[in-house]
Amino acid sequence: MSTNATIAPARYELAHDREDGALHVRLSDAWTLDAGLPSGDDLIPRLQSLPAGARVVLEDAGITDWDSLLVAFVRTVAFISTERGVVLDASSLPSGARKLIDLAAAVPAKGDRRAPEDDALTARVGRMAVGVWDTASDANEFLGEVVEAFGTFLRRRARFRRVDLMHAMESAGIGALGIVALINFLVGTVLAFVGAIQLQQFGAAIYVANLVGIAVARVLGALMTGIVMSGRTGAAFAATLGTMNVNEETDALRTMGLKPVEFLVLPRVLATTLMMPALTAYGILMGMLGGMFVGVTLLGIGPTEYLTQTRGALELKQVIIGLSMGLAFGAVVALTGCYYGLRCGRSSAAVGEATTRAVVASIVLVVVVTAVFTVVLYLVGL
Repeated sequence: MSTNATIAPARYELAHDREDGALHVRLSDAWTLDAGLPSGDDLIPRLQSLPAGARVVLEDAGITDWDSLLVAFVRTVAFISTERGVVLDASSLPSGARKLIDLAAAVPAKGDRRAPEDDALTARVGRMAVGVWDTASDANEFLGEVVEAFGTFLRRRARFRRVDLMHAMESAGIGALGIVALINFLVGTVLAFVGAIQLQQFGAAIYVANLVGIAVARVLGALMTGIVMSGRTGAAFAATLGTMNVNEETDALRTMGLKPVEFLVLPRVLATTLMMPALTAYGILMGMLGGMFVGVTLLGIGPTEYLTQTRGALELKQVIIGLSMGLAFGAVVALTGCYYGLRCGRSSAAVGEATTRAVVASIVLVVVVTAVFTVVLYLVGL
């Protein structure tokens, strides 16, 4: 690249050679970004009017200085010439400029070669179905890894820290007592209110104890506890593992020969699964207390009478069914939260997205498992 103390704006002149029929473009003065690009109002129409097979010759008619502006100008002329089928000759330009021009032409510009996305209803449904199938396949693979890790745990060969298991049990157990108690107590009061409105019409307000006791012990205690744990523990697992994935801590575990599913997921699944039946039992008790609160304060039922009626209506199998649901919900919540956490992307936004998906999926799966339990128990006569 040459330099010159006197900087004059870039200029070009057009000349038509009658002997060879070529269009000569004579470039002169400073072809730099500071000098500015000359107007191409006469050049572009002239190039577009040339017939296919014509020649365009770019000549150095006194170029005093040049930079990337000259390269961009030549590339533009070359692009228009190629579209028209015109032959471009830039051999008389400075050697340094020719090398940059050849380098720029060596790698063609990448266009957007993606096919336009079909926005038809069938196409959108198809893409959604494919996405669901891919997610189900990946989740099935993740579940297999967890089962393998659990088998290793049973053989006493699992590698994870006991302190992680204890922290997870504390978080999924004692740490959730407050919110579980509040939600189940309020659900018990609401259920008692709804039942009392109908039962009082027949003078059977005492049967509110039957309604609340059976509903809370059989389904609602476990269901509400599972939903609470989905938004609390499942989201926490997804956020924690997602952050570790973003910080490449899971990659570090693999480098050290540790399996993230065994080291991170297994203690969380074990802790949540073990603590959920206890939380469910606690939630059932609080739901019954909520019903008794309404019965005693608003319906005029004595505490002893209410408890006697509840004990007479409630059977042990109802409680066992509720605790079994809680056990299943614990596994579902922990597996879902850990799955979306480990499958999180590599950005902070991906952590939030993974947490949201974990909560939504956990709640949906808890309701689905409840429906499956209800249908199966109905078919077997329980």
